[in-house]
Amino acid sequence: MADVDLSELKPDALAPAAVEAKAEKLGVGKANMPVGKAFLSSILAGMFIGMGGMFMLLVKSDSTLTFAASSLLGGLAFALGLFLVITAGSELFTGNCLMIMGKMSSKYSWGKLLKSWLVVWVGNFCGALILIFLLYFGNFYGMNGGAVGATMLTVAAGKIAPSWSVLFFKGIMCNILVCLAVWVGFSARTVVDKFFTVLLPIIAFVACGFEHCVANMFFLPMGLVIKSAGVVNVANITANIDVITLAGVFKNISAATLGNIVGGCIFVGVIYWLIYAKKGSQK
Repeated sequence: MADVDLSELKPDALAPAAVEAKAEKLGVGKANMPVGKAFLSSILAGMFIGMGGMFMLLVKSDSTLTFAASSLLGGLAFALGLFLVITAGSELFTGNCLMIMGKMSSKYSWGKLLKSWLVVWVGNFCGALILIFLLYFGNFYGMNGGAVGATMLTVAAGKIAPSWSVLFFKGIMCNILVCLAVWVGFSARTVVDKFFTVLLPIIAFVACGFEHCVANMFFLPMGLVIKSAGVVNVANITANIDVITLAGVFKNISAATLGNIVGGCIFVGVIYWLIYAKKGSQK
């Protein structure tokens, strides 16, 4: 027991100042993680977030649900993704926007930060594509009489249709909520605590239709694959699926990625650093 940090055995949550210190410590580890390990870990996160999206699509394919019920239950299902990221352990680009705290405290260079973000972003995309491959050949789109496939197309079209600027601001709002979920998750000491920390912020961002770049790495290529393969009856789909193109996918993911960086870094990371870590701040 001599090597055990007894403070970690306490059931109470960490205070915000301790959370900020933990975020910086974790950021140092992420910034110095070997590229191979970071890439493999980020593949897992891409798959985990995609699994949340997979679960959400299944729920939202039930046409008997009202708008409010579909939005709420879809968000609850999607929370699976971040819960797995936080508890099972993996590298998620959007959550890693909190690494800005360690950079603000000069714990690592901009070069290390940007390199880490790039490796994780690419790894997340690869993980999402791997899941798409598995689900496509597993005929996931055929569930509920093909309604799951129709929902894939509807969701993808709805995410591509808005203008780039609208998607950018939706991305900002999304990662404010996601990084708040991660921030509060840092304070948790038990698996049960971590489960409940992710629920409300994640349900909120999904229900409100905000844009998460890693989730969209799953939703949009999946929609593109389903559309191109022609395996879904599109007769009853009211959405304009013609917008589901490679250009449309790029438009959404580029806007969501930049918006996610602004939302997570500035509105969560920088502000909490100024409150709890800047020299002279009250602890």
